[in-house]
Formats: sequence, structure tokens, C-alpha cells
Amino acid sequence: MKHPKIIVAGIGPGNESDITPAVISALQESDVVVGYKYYFQFVTPYLHPSTACIDTGMKRERARAEQAFELAEQGKTVCVISSGDAGIYGMTPLVYEMKRERNSDVEIVSLPGISAFQKAASLLGAPVGHDFCVISLSAL
Repeated sequence: MKHPKIIVAGIGPGNESDITPAVISALQESDVVVGYKYYFQFVTPYLHPSTACIDTGMKRERARAEQAFELAEQGKTVCVISSGDAGIYGMTPLVYEMKRERNSDVEIVSLPGISAFQKAASLLGAPVGHDFCVISLSAL
């Protein structure tokens, strides 16, 4: 049996060209991809035909993480996709929290993506070059 692994991948702010090569590689090596159904339009071109896809609606973050652990514990490599950077108001903190709750030995790999604030700053010609703060308005 393969070593159980969950890759939490930030897929960027909503454009295929913003997905990093590391995330593309993770998508291609995964047995299963789990994510919010809207995000699959950005990653489908990179998936093997045999890759299983599990999509859910909004506000189902905990259910997605639980599914990822259940599949990884069966020996699968699971990629959990998250918009922007998965570590900034994304799925990564929840997955690590759940790993502690479950006392799981599943390996967690977190792959950053381009966040919406980085993309917006770039498009506006307003680089984030000095002290800054990002405040989430999310209820996640």
C-alpha cells in the first residue's frame, strides 16, 4: 500500500495560467482530487482520465477534508484544491487541524498558489512592497 498523502493545492485566483507547475504536477500524480465544484473547470485540463474527482458545493469545507482523509487512509494520494493560496484563508489550516483531531499519520503537503490580493495588486500596478496587512471577511 502506498503511503497515505493529502496534497492541499492552491490553484490561484481563477485562471488556468495562474496555476503553478508544482500544483500541476500534484494534480497529475493524484489518484483523487477533492474540491468545490466550481474549481474543477480550472484543473480538469491537467488531470489524467483515470483521476477520480469528488466535487461539493459551497460551505462544505469540513466534509471535503473528511473525504480526503478517508481516501488517503485507504492508501490513495488525494489532492484537495483550494482557490488562491490554500494556506491563506483556504483549506490548509483545516486539513492540519483535522490531522491533529484524527491523530492521523497521513502525510500533508501544502502547495501555495497565487492569492487574489497578489493578483489584484499586480493588475493594478500596486505592488505589495512594504508593510501590509490582509484581513479576511470570510466566516470559514
